[in-house]
Amino acid sequence: MNEITQEQIEEFVRQARRVGDHGLTICSSGNLSWRIGDKVLLSGTGSWVPELTPDRVAVVSLADGTSLNGVRPTMESTFHLGVLRERPEINVVLHFQSPYATCLACRKDLPETLNFTAEVPLHVGDTIPAIPFLRPGSKELAEAVVAAMKDHNSILLKKHGQVTCGKDFNQALERAMFFEMAAHIAVVNGSNIDPLTPAEIDSLEEYFLGKKH
Repeated sequence: MNEITQEQIEEFVRQARRVGDHGLTICSSGNLSWRIGDKVLLSGTGSWVPELTPDRVAVVSLADGTSLNGVRPTMESTFHLGVLRERPEINVVLHFQSPYATCLACRKDLPETLNFTAEVPLHVGDTIPAIPFLRPGSKELAEAVVAAMKDHNSILLKKHGQVTCGKDFNQALERAMFFEMAAHIAVVNGSNIDPLTPAEIDSLEEYFLGKKH
């Protein structure tokens, strides 16, 4: 059983502020989690991620989600914990209503692809599932998120926002930022868009990731 240190809580707060500094979330929208051994740090329910303080960080059991320090975790803790249990190689989950990803999530018709620049297929993913609107905090939403993220690192929640994950904060944040960039391109350019072709994506993945197609 690992013990959570004050230094780890302070690092979690620093990373939350970092998310806010990048303009990915405002006020009480959004939440984040960090697996440390058999425990998980989560932003507390109703907390403002850009202004998170150590006393609003929940320490919970990964196994059953029980709060170990008396702080009630975010209402979306069920899907954070579900993704972390399903993906042992993942340690960080980020969720927020970033401006352009949320604009995209509220469109009736989504673009066929977000692969507009090399960074998207390389970091965000070749395909980004879109989850139909389900009530935030609900069991149904948690189940849909966990199912979609079994084999994807980034997903779009219709009329809601985005979720990304990574082995650490840098990787999860990189995916979120490039996701937001792709959504920005989609919103600004509309139908006047020229995405990467499948052959171009295959070439990128072979060159940068060593994948053989």
